[in-house]
Amino acid sequence: MRIKETLNLGKTKFPMRGNLPVKEAERQAIWEENKIYEKRQKLNEGKPTFVLHDGPPYANGNIHMGHAMNKISKDIIVRAKSMMGFRAPFVPGWDTHGLPIEQQLKKAGVNRKTMTVNEFREKCHEYALEQVAKQKADFKRLGIAAEWDNPYLTLQPEFEAQQIRVFGKMAEKGLIYKGKKPVFWSWSSESALAEAEVEYHDVTSPSAFYAEKVIDGKGVLDDNTYLVVWTTTPWTIPASEGVTIDAKFDYAVVSPANDERKFVIANDLVNKCAELFGWEEFTVVKTVKGQELENVLAQHPFYPERELVTMLGDFVTTETGTGLVHTAPGFGEDDYRIGKQYGLDIYVPVDDKGYLTADTGEDFAGVFYEDANDIALDKLQKAGLLLKQSDYEHSYPFDWRTKKPIIFRATPQWFASVDKIRQNILDSIDDVNFLPEWGQKRLYNMIRDRGDWVISRQRVWGVPLPIFYAEDGEAIMTKETIDHVADLVAEHGSNVWFERDAKDLLPEGFTSEHSPNGIFKKETDIMDVWFDSGSSHQGVCAQRDYLTYPADLYLEGSDQYRGWFNSSLITSVAVSGHAPYKQIVSQGFTLDGKGRKMSKSLGNTIVPEKVIKQMGAEIIRLWVLSVDTSADVRVSMDSFQQISESYRKVRNTLRFLLANTTDFDPASDTVAYKNMESIDQYMTVKINQFTKDILDAYATYSFMDIYKELINFITTDLSAFYLDVAKDVVYIEAADSNKRRSMQTVLYDVLVRITKLLTPVMPHTTEEVWAYLKENEEFAQLAEMPEVKHFDGEIKLVEDWQTFLQVRSDVYKALEEARNEKLIGKSFEAEVDLYVSEELAATLDALNADLRQAMIVSVLNVMPLADAPAEAMKFNQDAVVVKHAKGEVCPRCRMVSETVGQDANFPTLCHKCAELVKENYPEALTEGLEK
Repeated sequence: MRIKETLNLGKTKFPMRGNLPVKEAERQAIWEENKIYEKRQKLNEGKPTFVLHDGPPYANGNIHMGHAMNKISKDIIVRAKSMMGFRAPFVPGWDTHGLPIEQQLKKAGVNRKTMTVNEFREKCHEYALEQVAKQKADFKRLGIAAEWDNPYLTLQPEFEAQQIRVFGKMAEKGLIYKGKKPVFWSWSSESALAEAEVEYHDVTSPSAFYAEKVIDGKGVLDDNTYLVVWTTTPWTIPASEGVTIDAKFDYAVVSPANDERKFVIANDLVNKCAELFGWEEFTVVKTVKGQELENVLAQHPFYPERELVTMLGDFVTTETGTGLVHTAPGFGEDDYRIGKQYGLDIYVPVDDKGYLTADTGEDFAGVFYEDANDIALDKLQKAGLLLKQSDYEHSYPFDWRTKKPIIFRATPQWFASVDKIRQNILDSIDDVNFLPEWGQKRLYNMIRDRGDWVISRQRVWGVPLPIFYAEDGEAIMTKETIDHVADLVAEHGSNVWFERDAKDLLPEGFTSEHSPNGIFKKETDIMDVWFDSGSSHQGVCAQRDYLTYPADLYLEGSDQYRGWFNSSLITSVAVSGHAPYKQIVSQGFTLDGKGRKMSKSLGNTIVPEKVIKQMGAEIIRLWVLSVDTSADVRVSMDSFQQISESYRKVRNTLRFLLANTTDFDPASDTVAYKNMESIDQYMTVKINQFTKDILDAYATYSFMDIYKELINFITTDLSAFYLDVAKDVVYIEAADSNKRRSMQTVLYDVLVRITKLLTPVMPHTTEEVWAYLKENEEFAQLAEMPEVKHFDGEIKLVEDWQTFLQVRSDVYKALEEARNEKLIGKSFEAEVDLYVSEELAATLDALNADLRQAMIVSVLNVMPLADAPAEAMKFNQDAVVVKHAKGEVCPRCRMVSETVGQDANFPTLCHKCAELVKENYPEALTEGLEK
């Protein structure tokens, strides 16, 4: 019997090694080979269903850290639900249509002009599938468990057909219409945009205060009077058709001392404008109510023959400008609304590419709209009408894909009416739970304030608008025609719309009174891609019989309140009368370490692939658990290094637990709770409390709480206390003693529970642990979450042990002081005199535990507090004196004892260890111990 064997009883080497970048991929191959995802679904058949519907990322390029955070969050939730008694299938999806793919092909040298529409669409289709394959590999490398063999793609025929049916149901309810009104127009994309496709940036624009001569004052204004208007878009002056004022405002007719003309300005802005225009002296000739100025006519500054009408509107303010607003109905929503009210033309003298048209005159024709600003200002200056020109800083909309500014431009477009069902949509939000809670108000306000949804796009890579035009121009979109097109698309894909003539897309024998000759045309515009993804509740959740509609959860970035959450809500309420989700969880954005948006141009991007190659996907997964995803999250390699340290701490704890339970068989060695040592009962209660806290946090998607609970439990309850004591039980006590088996029962229970609880987060690591456990399930992912158990008297037990731990903390402070004074080195060199009150003594005695062992000192003497000497270190409830223990160190138990060498057969061991060795290793008496 070698002494190191008696010293290391139960301490077996555990071959767990990190090397995550390599081992993770190997383990994922095993999961795929064994069809773990499918087995989990089979295992959960018949259980309550939980469906997290995956918002489709756009199929373009490798995934970034935002993708990783999003998909890992979903994976953690779905895995946890699967282990908590729910049937939780997860169908991943991709958004595969739209302008970015067209642009990528252009960058790759594909010349769209040299090929047919169908040939170009085929190129787009191929590119999209390549991107899907690339991103799928990236997601799988993160360890995401999903239905990878059967994802949903918005280009799949069955999905496209359902999307067309959603359109059809909305058309049937009168929610689809064509109109010409200002929309976000991207000249860089040559297409209309939805609100969700627009982002705002601060810009500096030229603003102009200029005068328009009154030609018919309606008896209120005299000759030689001018209306002073303000604009930040001088390029739209050629499209000006009127001036808008507020009926309730007072307007002053001002006569500057240095000008023969009189000018009309809102009364509240006279002084401010006079200073701006350099009017040192002026006279207010009279003041009139805005109501009196309605229908006053003025002359257009560029086109003398055009009359500008003065109109009463509700969008005029006195915060900036003059209280009189230049109005061009073709270039602004408010302008459009007031123009329609007063019967003005919706005049739009700018083409698809942003160039002014020929009817604006030779000065403007063919000029890019931004360049037209200088021309307009110059013409105003030469005409003596420009009162002030200055730069104006403000927020302006940009195309989120091309990053170019857009314009508001009235064009014939197809719209989905939000206004007709607005209240129904708002009411449906009350049935949805939001996390964070502010999401409810945000989505509510966005629906309340948004205009009708422009759903047509002037592109080719997308799902067609299933609309036909008769000979007289009448739009045909009946249930019969749309259902027929949907059936064709389901069979052939949306290419069929572009491949066939209109007559071949209509039901056989279809006729219309609007086409006496039977001639029809088809719409060439496609649907907004937000209509694609916004229809996924029908194309996926309602379509696949093993999913549910509405879904239990949608989880995406907070930008989706105006994107996918928004478009999905509108279409779902339109076709079904309710929201497509029961709960929304929104997350922030991933930023760099300095809080900046990540971009290639700044060189501050951190891609998941880099972290995986250096540290492993498990580190990214644990990082997602550790951050507050409800807000913007900063990402840096330093943050992953820090998480790597936390991972190492967790991993080493699991290794310790494994190493000290290798000779433990739960089937035969488990000690019942009532027969456990008190300290083991305490830890049993604590691990059950920990289990409850983690399961509760999973149920509420409180990732950061899980991380904090985990690190605190491992650091405070295990490493700093229980596992420290465990070394002096598992290594020292007799192999089959109740004391050792009692502690091993707890160690094994803690190990199994933590392994199960961490499987949704760190499946690669927990599966490695699981291979060494003596459990029935082949894989940790096929196990169920641990149950929470309760025990008689557990509250009092925990309270008493918490009291002991406070005493232990006091003792440790005294030990540290003694260590600083060179009185002792290791704590085992100490003899501690602990002075406590009668009440505290009773509490400690009630623990019925080896408190000396729990203190990790060689001698512990508990005495009355009244007897504490003056030199004792005093605390709130006790006093402590530390002395160096008498005797020699026993190499087996590490304690200092005066009994070392009392047994001649074991001259280096203390009495207790000698007795243990003789009783449990009788062969040592004959073989002797190697020194």
